[in-house]
Amino acid sequence: MRIVFFANTDWYLYNFRLSTALQLKAHGADVVMVSPPGEFGERFDQHGIPWCQLSMDRASLNPFREMHTLRELVTVLRTHKPDLLHNFTVKCAVYGALAARVAGVPAVVNAVAGMGYVFASESAKARMLRPVVSMLIRASLGHGHSRVILQNPDDAQALTDARLVPGSKIRLIRSSGVDTERFRPCPRADTTQPLRVLLAARLLREKGVSEFAEASRLLQQQGRRIEFLLAGTPDPGNPSSITREEARAWHEQGLLQWLGHVEDMPGLLASVDVMALPSYYREGVPRCLIEGAAAGLALITTDLPGCREVVTRDGEDGLRVPPRDAACLASLLARLDDDRELLARLGASAREQALRHFDERLVIRRTLDVYEELLTVPLQARATVTG
Repeated sequence: MRIVFFANTDWYLYNFRLSTALQLKAHGADVVMVSPPGEFGERFDQHGIPWCQLSMDRASLNPFREMHTLRELVTVLRTHKPDLLHNFTVKCAVYGALAARVAGVPAVVNAVAGMGYVFASESAKARMLRPVVSMLIRASLGHGHSRVILQNPDDAQALTDARLVPGSKIRLIRSSGVDTERFRPCPRADTTQPLRVLLAARLLREKGVSEFAEASRLLQQQGRRIEFLLAGTPDPGNPSSITREEARAWHEQGLLQWLGHVEDMPGLLASVDVMALPSYYREGVPRCLIEGAAAGLALITTDLPGCREVVTRDGEDGLRVPPRDAACLASLLARLDDDRELLARLGASAREQALRHFDERLVIRRTLDVYEELLTVPLQARATVTG
C-alpha cells in the first residue's frame, strides 16, 4: 500500500506531518512526500521516506505555469500509483483532487487547515480570487471517493452553507496535533524576571504581527519591562507577508527580539511565559497556540475561527483580545505581568486542553480512521500481512 502526501512546502510536511507518515510506515504502508523544492525535504531520507520535488509556485496566477504544475503532478501520481493521496492547504487540495482524477488515484483526502489568504484578506486581489477559488473548490474537493478534513466547525459550516463541499464528506479533526511529551511545562527558575511573551508564526499581517509590535511600544511608553520575542520568517509566497525590513526595524528599535526561524521550539517555549497570537487570519487551529498550550503557557488570542478552538473560555484557559487592537493586547499583557497567579492558572488550564484535545496521537488515530473509510485494504490488516 502506498500513500502520497502533497503540500505547498517541504517545511510543512516535515514539521507537521512526519509523525503521521512514520505511523503509517509502522502500519506497513509506503509513504511518499511531494512538495516544491526546499531545505527540509532532504531530511525525509533520514526516516526512510522518499521526497519528490514539484515545480510549483504558491503565488503564481499564470495559467500556463499552473497547467504545467498540474501536468507534472499527474505524472508524479502515475509514477508512484498511490492507493490514497492526502493533500494539504486549499491550493494543493484543489490541484491534488483534479490531478488524482486524471491519474486514476482511487482515494483522496483533502486537508484544509484554515481558508487562508483568499478568504481572510479584504484586499482587491483576494476579493477578485475568492469566487474563482470557490468555483474550483466546488468542482474538486467534494467529488469522487474522497473526504475533506477541516480543523474547526466554522470552516465546516462555511463550506456546507456555500454548497462547496457536501457535509457527508467533511470530517472534523481539530489541529495537526502536538507531541505533548516533547512540549511540556517547564517552570521558570526566577519568577522575578520580566514577563516574556512570544509570537511564533509566519510573518503575515493578518497574524497580528504589527499589533504585537505596537503593543510593545505602548507598554514601553508606560515604563513596563516586558520582553517581546518574535519567531518566524516572512512568507514571500503570501501577498500579506511582513517584509524582512519591517521585522529588522522593530528589532533595531528595541520593540522586540526577532529570532527568525527557530529549530528548537520546545527550548524556546521553556524560556517564555505567554504565547500571543492576535490573529485575524482565517486559521484552522494555529500550531503555535497548541504548542504553547502543551508547554503550559498562558495564551492570548482572538475569538475567531480556529483560535477559539484553543482558548475556549476567556479568563479560564486563556485570554481573548479583539482583532487589530494593540491597546487591548498591551492591557492584557500588563494584567498578566501584575498577576502571576493568573498567569500560572491559565497555563495549567491550557496544558489540560492540549492533553485532552490536541495530543498528536489522538489526531493521528483520527486521521487513520478517515483513511480506513476510503481504503479497500485496512491498514491494520495490511500491517499484519507484511509484519
